[in-house]
Amino acid sequence: MDQSISFEDALKRLEEIVKELERGDVEIEKALLLFEEGTKLSRICAKKLSQIERKVQILTKGKNNEDVLELFQDIDDEQQ
Repeated sequence: MDQSISFEDALKRLEEIVKELERGDVEIEKALLLFEEGTKLSRICAKKLSQIERKVQILTKGKNNEDVLELFQDIDDEQQ
């Protein structure tokens, strides 16, 4: 599996695999191959999310390099 695939492309393909498997009309050999591909894509997505989380943590360090916890608020939350 190509590690250079974008998060969005990996997630889109993973969604396609899930839909195909949920239909239930896939032969067992193909289902196994799809499951294997989906597992790899899931790991790629998790790794990319972890990398993004680390970048966000780095970007939110305080002046003295202390951790600053800033919660991202939803637009709906800000309007209330």
